[in-house]
Amino acid sequence: MARLTPITSKNQVPAKDHAIVDGIVASRGALQGPFTMFLHSPELAGRLAHLGAYVRFEGSLDMRVRVLAAMTVARELDAVYVWGAQTGQARKLGLPESTIVAALEVDDYVMAPESGLFETLVELGQAVDAGQVVGHIHFLERPDRLPVDVVARTSGIVCTIRAIATTQQGDCAVVIGQPRRRDELV
Repeated sequence: MARLTPITSKNQVPAKDHAIVDGIVASRGALQGPFTMFLHSPELAGRLAHLGAYVRFEGSLDMRVRVLAAMTVARELDAVYVWGAQTGQARKLGLPESTIVAALEVDDYVMAPESGLFETLVELGQAVDAGQVVGHIHFLERPDRLPVDVVARTSGIVCTIRAIATTQQGDCAVVIGQPRRRDELV
């Protein structure tokens, strides 16, 4: 299988694309991570850098919530590079060490009990209790059927909420972070 050579210097891209590399380095401090591959298509890399910068730095959510959401997605997708980058940012923002590794228990992941349309009843960053209804599954094919509750199995802080409303049974609908003391993790 052929492998792409990581692009780690703007000298590896055409001169017309040097401004894209400069912009990536200016916004992220270095040319690293996935951008070393994205730059094989400089226009794509520039567009992804712009989108990423908007989501990470210019969005309306509190930066701590954005970092926590990125960490949760990175953990779920085994995105080691993103996880590492976000944990450093989480520490800089003063998130407790326990929060950085908090959503590791299977019960922290609230799965859809049935397929249908997921309606969330909670907000990112909201505290929830075990047994609390965090959403409903509605049945488009059966409007006569009452919605089914989606229930938190643990208490904690809502870290992520399913963005795609159409949900299959077993899809993750909500992730709840568990506050823990550092000594509980060692």
